[in-house]
Amino acid sequence: MLFDVWAPEAKRVALRLARQGDDGTGVPRGPDHPMERDPARPGWWQTRAAADPGDRYGFLLDGAPPRPDPRSRRQPDGPEALSAVVVPDDAAWEHPWPGRGLPGAVLYELHVGTFTRAGTLATAARHLGHLAELGVTHVQLMPLCPFPGRHGWGYDGVAPWAVHEPYGGPKGLRAFVDAAHGHGLGVVLDVVHNHLGPSGNQLPAFGPYFTTRHHTPWGAAVNLDAPGSDEVRAYFIGSALAFLRDYRLDGLRLDAVHALADTRAGHFLAELSAAVDALAAELGRPLFLIAESDQNDPRTTAPRAAHGLGLHGQWNDDFHHALHTALTGEAQGYYADFARDPLAALAKTLTGAFFHDGTYSSFRGRGHGRRLPPGTPAHRFVGYAQTHDQIGNRALGDRLAPSVSPGLAACAAALVLCGPLTPMLFMGEEWGAATPWQYFTDHPDPELAEAVSTGRRREFAEHGWAAEDIPDPQDPATRERSSLDWSEPTREPHARLLDWHRQLLAIRHRHLAANLPLDEVRVETGAPEGRWLTVEHGTLLVAVNLADTDADVPALARGTRLAASRPCDGTRLPAHAAVVARV
Repeated sequence: MLFDVWAPEAKRVALRLARQGDDGTGVPRGPDHPMERDPARPGWWQTRAAADPGDRYGFLLDGAPPRPDPRSRRQPDGPEALSAVVVPDDAAWEHPWPGRGLPGAVLYELHVGTFTRAGTLATAARHLGHLAELGVTHVQLMPLCPFPGRHGWGYDGVAPWAVHEPYGGPKGLRAFVDAAHGHGLGVVLDVVHNHLGPSGNQLPAFGPYFTTRHHTPWGAAVNLDAPGSDEVRAYFIGSALAFLRDYRLDGLRLDAVHALADTRAGHFLAELSAAVDALAAELGRPLFLIAESDQNDPRTTAPRAAHGLGLHGQWNDDFHHALHTALTGEAQGYYADFARDPLAALAKTLTGAFFHDGTYSSFRGRGHGRRLPPGTPAHRFVGYAQTHDQIGNRALGDRLAPSVSPGLAACAAALVLCGPLTPMLFMGEEWGAATPWQYFTDHPDPELAEAVSTGRRREFAEHGWAAEDIPDPQDPATRERSSLDWSEPTREPHARLLDWHRQLLAIRHRHLAANLPLDEVRVETGAPEGRWLTVEHGTLLVAVNLADTDADVPALARGTRLAASRPCDGTRLPAHAAVVARV
């Protein structure tokens, strides 16, 4: 088989190959194989050698010890050890690929390591029937690329083409996706192109994968525009296409795209979206990219023909911030921009204006964002009441449901699941999980582990928290506390909230208006006297009363009531109650 690697600065490159032994160690397969320069591809080296699936291999650069393949599909002994040969077997798929696109989708964000106590793809697959019955259409897996240690959020991955071995490796991911397809579910994967983890990163030894031309919160930026960036861009685009094609994924969520520093005329994200669209056409299936961005820039989802980046969707953090502020009254940090009039802010995020349509942001100390152009489809924006970020980056990792009344939790669900945006739930949200979801790590490097633990405590101490109250990310108990308790959905009050979510999603699937433009969404609020809000889009009307007293909501005089979180008559909407009607 062909082994090749990009190492433009090396003078000599060799392949070390070892047969996988029964004891899990590699048995050398003869002497190292010298590699030759590829005349058709500057900077590339290649050689051919006999190898079987599972055999270990690595590359020796100028006589240094072997390093894993930058494009390794499997790292069974950890991200810094030798790579393993993987040969995908397409005949192993048992279920057809449903091929579900973003319009009409209901996303469910899932962290494999805490979705079950065992924390594997195999045990996560046992609960896919629950998600299908709930009304979810796509499981969105948090990052799966290998990182040192066993447990972590996944955003410190260092092998962008591989799958974390403790979760089940590439075989485990294929089995999970196949099982999801058996339930009619699509699968989306969260990928990180803006940085690699602080430990175990082997890429700098091979070539200019990073540049000091730009700096990010994680240090030197990924090289997207300096010399050598053509191959770096191709490296990350190739990784994205390989996951979509080889694992039959439906889409990718792109982490923090605002941290992708790129000054080239053709932006990396536009090149990526073009490549994904071409793959979708080749496969005859819809594929999509969802960006996380804090810029509120319409160019993110604008078509490439209109000089946009051509991404298919974007997280709407402003909707979350406005909703969270309206429900909890919190006004610190970025919530300050939404606290003056949360209902008005919420209305703007539901109609495409967003809160910062070029106006002043007190949190940023400057103007921010821009209004979306008319006709922008509502499904391009993902709406949510909770995400891994918005829970896990809180000091104690506390979820929304334990912090508000059951009625307000029901209101949040109605706005997310029957609102105009593409809805997303964070695992356990559907039953109001009482378990927190905290920041946890498992760094084997003692110095890095201590720095992370100390830094976490120092960060929140500056905001008034006692250091001893902040969970230690390196303590295994922190990850254990963050694992879902699957006995909760059968008990009250969790079972009641779970049933409410099922009702709402059934309504969404039955009455959703297809390709509705955001500027056709109509929102009315009772402010300043009342804390109620109605959202009308297509044939659906959602009404919520966030006040502690009953409210008269005129819009409830119209339409046929489909679901109510509390008994109500006429235009009277009880305190902390939600109604969904067909108009």
